[in-house]
Amino acid sequence: MPGAAEIVFVALIGLAIGSFLNVVVHRLPLGESLSTPRSRCAGCGVAIATYDNIPVVSWIALGGRCRNCKAPISARYPIVEALTAATFAAVAAARGFDAGLALELPFAAVLIAVAAIDLDHRIVPNRILLPAAVWGIAAGLAVWTGFMPEALAAGAGAFAFLMLAALAYPAGMGMGDVKLAGVMGLYLGLEVIPALAAAFVAGTVVGLAMIVREGGGARKKGVPFAPFLALGGLVSLLVGDDLISLYADSLLE
Repeated sequence: MPGAAEIVFVALIGLAIGSFLNVVVHRLPLGESLSTPRSRCAGCGVAIATYDNIPVVSWIALGGRCRNCKAPISARYPIVEALTAATFAAVAAARGFDAGLALELPFAAVLIAVAAIDLDHRIVPNRILLPAAVWGIAAGLAVWTGFMPEALAAGAGAFAFLMLAALAYPAGMGMGDVKLAGVMGLYLGLEVIPALAAAFVAGTVVGLAMIVREGGGARKKGVPFAPFLALGGLVSLLVGDDLISLYADSLLE
């Protein structure tokens, strides 16, 4: 069990990564550079000073408005930063403060980024998935060599499962979701099974809630599935092994 200082350290890293994820979520779908130019106010175009770009703190201090023109700054920015910090801390607490974080924390960051992008643009970019897959294999070989056969099999299995689902119900998910499931398998191994189960349960609950609220018209609305996959991935990062053990124990009773 990691100590409080280690968890706080990981959370601070999460705040910084969350700030970068905001840049990724905003710029990558538009094909813009992730490094230049510096972050600017969408209202007046003035570059944001370093002291006004401290994750969460600056947004609160400025009252959610640009220092120069007083235009509102979306609450999504501190939410993504705080969510990333909380997720990183929770992963470290659940999985341990060890070399495995080299796989687990980047994976968590990828899930947060693709969920936000899919919500905004209804796409799951290959520019995130391909590097994530490469890193999952490379870091997995370096950290958990014996895990790679399971990871590769799980990635292929999750990809095939979602491919069948996409072919059966093309309006419900796209190839981005299929590829994301494959990447999840590379990081989670067999724990991708409860991840996919959680994703489908969450998606079903939200879909039914929309039908109850909006009636038959809700069926015509597309609901991005990557956020549900991301939720499932985070659930498995935190308690996936426990869920598998619980299911295995239930079979033995």
